This record gives sequence, C-alpha cells and structure tokens, in this order.
Amino acid sequence: MNHAVIEAMSASGETADSLAGQIGVDPKTAAKWANPGRIPQTRHRSKVAAILGREEADLWPDLFKRREPAWFRPWTDIEREAVALRWYESAVLPGLLQTEAYARAVLSSGHWAGDDIQGHVETRLRRQAAVFNRPRPPLTVFVIDEAALRRGQPDIMIEQIDHLISLAERPAIMVHVVPLTAGFHPGQAGPFVIASTPAGEDVGYLDDQASGRISNDVAPLWAVWDTVRSVALPRNLTIDLMRARAWMT
Repeated sequence: MNHAVIEAMSASGETADSLAGQIGVDPKTAAKWANPGRIPQTRHRSKVAAILGREEADLWPDLFKRREPAWFRPWTDIEREAVALRWYESAVLPGLLQTEAYARAVLSSGHWAGDDIQGHVETRLRRQAAVFNRPRPPLTVFVIDEAALRRGQPDIMIEQIDHLISLAERPAIMVHVVPLTAGFHPGQAGPFVIASTPAGEDVGYLDDQASGRISNDVAPLWAVWDTVRSVALPRNLTIDLMRARAWMT
C-alpha cells in the first residue's frame, strides 16, 4: 500500500468516500489512490494533496521519477485509470507489451537516443505494472501488424515474442496480428489507442513524429479499429503465428 497516502488520510480524518465527494469521483477511484503506482489524474492531483495537507511529491514520489515528456503525462494518467484499452500498432510493438531489452532498443533509436535511456526504460516498465498489475486489470486488446514482429535483432526478438505469447494467454489481454497477406488497410495511416474511462467515456490517443495528442473525437478511430480488428487473426491463430515466428527467429 501507499503508506504516505494512508497516513495522510488518517491524520486529516478523510476517507475514500469523503475524498471522492470533494473531488467529484467515484469512491472506488479514490480508494485506489492508496495503492502503489495509482496516482490521481492531473486535474485532481493538486486538490487531493491540498485536502490531505501534503505535498504531491510526498504522497506520490514516483510521479517525480517519471521520465516521459510533459505532453505525454496526461495520457499515462488516463491509461492508468482506464477500464479498457484498445491499441493498434503498425511499425513497432505497443509500449505496454515491450520487454526491457526491446524497449531499450526502440528508445535508443528515437527521440531519446542521447538521453538517459535506462531512466526512460524504467518508466515504461512502471507504466506496464500500473496497468497489468492492478487487482482487477483492465481489458486490453492489441492489434499489431505482422511487420512489427519481423523488425528487431534476433536475440531481442526471441525473448520479446516469448513475452508476447505469455501475455496473450492471460484472460484480460488479447493480442491479434494483422497478417501481411491482409494487404492494405486504413490502419496504415498510423497507430492509435482508444481508452474507456471509469466514467464511461472513450478517449483517443494518436502518435506522430513530434509528439502525441489526446482526442475526444473517437468516432473515426472506432471506424478504423473495426476494420483492422476484422482483418486481424483470431487470438489462437495469432499465438500460433507468434510461436512460428519465434521458432524461425
């Protein structure tokens, strides 16, 4: 448990219900803030700290260890609270599915090539833990172009594909591969994620060469998602394809 939050709530006489009432969230959401790695969304964080009479850094020290750029943090807040995530990737494997070695290789080739790569890798691994290691993890559905399975050094990809297979066999994680034989499809325009929030809203995230952006206009993303999902292999055939790919690697 996050003992700093628990102690602050006790000292201030606050409960999850009382905090929820003052912040305007569900009591279950407020209760999760006492769990490791569960940090209030940006718009709630300072108010929670003020009510508890503590500094944000004292309550959630991991917040200030995060290495992702400021423009990306609002999305990770949404990702951490989402009840469902649907993620399409065409060129690389989704960040939530990457091994440490694969993440290091990807980050070393991008914007952070001259930065503290290990710090960024650790941040990515913490993101994974915040999503998958919850008591009740969200439904996560990943659609990945087969090209992403073919990109990478063999010594990295052997471990990475084994990791993918292990994750794909979990009940709440579904991985589907779009085979190269599917030909051209709308997903080639770029990767995106659709997050379903506890409030019942859908929020989209789109990435590009400069940065990423959050969008509340998710209807076009749902249309592309339906298409790429329809041309992707079923779960069992995806696992078979990954096993074959691991053997070939």
